[in-house]
Amino acid sequence: MTTLVLVAASGLAGEVAAAASGYDQIVAVDDDRERWGTVVGGAKVIGPVELVSDCGADLVVCAGSGRVRRRLVGRLLDYGVTPERFATVIHPDASVAVGCEVGAGSILLAGVRLTSQVSVGRHVVAMPNAVLTHDDIVGDFATLCAGVALGGEVVVAEAAYLGMNSSVRQRLTVGTEAVLGMGAVLLENLPAGGTWAGVPARPVRVPV
Repeated sequence: MTTLVLVAASGLAGEVAAAASGYDQIVAVDDDRERWGTVVGGAKVIGPVELVSDCGADLVVCAGSGRVRRRLVGRLLDYGVTPERFATVIHPDASVAVGCEVGAGSILLAGVRLTSQVSVGRHVVAMPNAVLTHDDIVGDFATLCAGVALGGEVVVAEAAYLGMNSSVRQRLTVGTEAVLGMGAVLLENLPAGGTWAGVPARPVRVPV
């Protein structure tokens, strides 16, 4: 029996359960005791995260935040999980052109489009209808929310977060752990750690 374990019983986990194919069984793990025994997207939450160390099942980390995914992956590696156990989940309605690459642990939901020579790193989440055009590079743990559109030759760095329906002009860079707000239009490089929003996107004050 082939099993996929969803790490973090989130809304994203429900979407991944609906997108994944080829498994006889899909279950979830989460450290929140109140979730144990519940069902997310048809997957039963069987217990805490450390259970993954006792099985050889495929894993996919389903936290919506790239920084949280990165912490969880580090924790799993500390438990002895080997990198080849991380599954790549691509919805049947996603389109990945020949010549594109998608790293281990990444999730492409329904309607995602990779057009030509796109490189997607490890543990990336691309939510429904995100469009990545020619020669884009998306770093590990980045999150592209629903409806994100990237022009050609865009670089999205590690753990960056692009909000729903935001867009990025061609040949720009979104820096490490940067945040682009919902519906924003990025017309210049977004520096690492910055939070920008608006049309055109500009830096915003973030409450401390």
